[in-house]
Amino acid sequence: MNRHLLLLALCQGLFLSNNVTLIAINGLVGLNLAPVAWMATLPVAGYVAGSAMAAPLVARHQRAWGRRRTFQLGLLVAMLASALCAWAAISGSFWLLTGATVMAGYYSANASLYRFAASELVDPSLKEKAISWVLAGGIIGAVVGPNLANASRDVLIQPFAGAYVALVGVGALALLLMSFIEFPPLSVAGQPQVRGRPLREIARQPVFIVAVAACALGYGVMSLLMSATPIAMAQCAHPFSAAALVLEWHVLGMFVPSFFTGSLIKRFGTLPVMAVGLLLNIICVVIALSGVDLMHFLAALLALGVGWNFLFIGGTTLATQAYRPEERTTAQAAVDFCVYLTMTLTAFGSGALVTTGGWAAMNLGSLFPLALLGLALLWLHRHQRSTRLCDNP
Repeated sequence: MNRHLLLLALCQGLFLSNNVTLIAINGLVGLNLAPVAWMATLPVAGYVAGSAMAAPLVARHQRAWGRRRTFQLGLLVAMLASALCAWAAISGSFWLLTGATVMAGYYSANASLYRFAASELVDPSLKEKAISWVLAGGIIGAVVGPNLANASRDVLIQPFAGAYVALVGVGALALLLMSFIEFPPLSVAGQPQVRGRPLREIARQPVFIVAVAACALGYGVMSLLMSATPIAMAQCAHPFSAAALVLEWHVLGMFVPSFFTGSLIKRFGTLPVMAVGLLLNIICVVIALSGVDLMHFLAALLALGVGWNFLFIGGTTLATQAYRPEERTTAQAAVDFCVYLTMTLTAFGSGALVTTGGWAAMNLGSLFPLALLGLALLWLHRHQRSTRLCDNP
């Protein structure tokens, strides 16, 4: 841990405060404003769709302007988008709300690179722990996000408009912290630019394919279930304060393990830790299908959070093995584009599934991508084993 890494972890915490607050309220505000009920999670889907569209643009901006200036621009966009969301809630404009969340995707595409930037702030031998420690900053979001949404929901005349205004302040604080972080240059001045391999060559590597699958499918299943949780709990007559509590424990599950996930990967290897993450996702589905009491929601979402942590940190660690230094912005943008594309589909689909098929149908549907991920992990395990046997006959 060093000063720059600590400040980046705090920025990660504020980013997650933004994310959790948006997820906690966007579905409910969308349900109130949407022309039809199945479109309720369209603002959530707009957020991740905007992130997918912005990912290649962010990569170009990072190469041109560097890490810090691009991260700062993302925070300015976040503040503007939050203000527009507040106005949309007050004026009752569903499409302005959706457009503002699409705009906020530029911030999300920037902040998703904090974990990769973390690995550049330490010695290469410590990159797993650096990634884990920065993601552990999400604990701030676990506590701040749901409580911020709950405390500010009735501050203004329109429910939840005050929460969007509060997010402007969250972005301003992160902007201040970011100004004190010094990132290593992405390229060294005076040295010739080294051209990396084409993306299609990087993407053909088994380790890259499985890294993308773990990050994208793990995030997709998590987004599918988390986005619909406030709506599902409202359908089951649980108050919003109960949904905020469930989301708080879910996000704690996502980020508290980050204090030791890097060490687990160092000791047991990336694939075993990811396999445990997959198992925890399956346990989440089993618990969710067993009932709709508050404790069923809480236990299921807690297991989902820990499972996501193991899959996402494991996938991120795998991804760093697939590219060279000169290829990092291209490869990182490709990983996050796949993540956000998957999240767009699941975030939008969650609204349709939960309002038409119900909570149980959503959980049963999540077993298909989990099965695909299990096959991917098994494939990489066998590939690495055969490679070792060939290298050491």
